[in-house]
Parts: sequence; structure tokens; C-alpha cells
Amino acid sequence: MTQVDVVQVEELVREIARALVDEPSAVEVEAVERDENTILKLRVAPQDVGKVIGKQGRTARSVRTILGAVSMKLHHRYTLDILEEDEEA
Repeated sequence: MTQVDVVQVEELVREIARALVDEPSAVEVEAVERDENTILKLRVAPQDVGKVIGKQGRTARSVRTILGAVSMKLHHRYTLDILEEDEEA
């Protein structure tokens, strides 16, 4: 796994989130690398959290499914955390 892979996966999640929300300029993705996986922390505007999660979590599950496919291709596990407004790093 290279740094380029992490940046590309980060950008993928950022673009998906921007397509879903009303305030695309507020979308932030931070990659936190751990031993065997990378956690992608997604922050959006408070009013857009529901749009990223979706009804019964379907949208979030779909994004995680895409990350699962990417993980298989790159042989590195990626997980997605959707952070609420009041959560800090």
C-alpha cells in the first residue's frame, strides 16, 4: 500500500460525499493509518449528516461496500467513520 493509494481512496470518498450533500465545500476527509488498516474520517456540514448516512444507513453502507471493493483490489483494509459535528478527532 502506497501513499498514492491512500490519497486516491481519500479523494474517492470526498467526491462521493460532495455529490450527496447540499454544502460540498464543507466536506472533509482525513485518513488515519493504523497497523493493518486505514480509517477514513468523513466530516460534513451538520445539516448534511443525514444525507451521507441515508435512510436506515443505506447510503453509508453503500459507500462502505465500495470501500470494501477498493480494499480487496489494493490489499489494504479501509474503514469509514462518519463524524457528527460535536465529535473531535
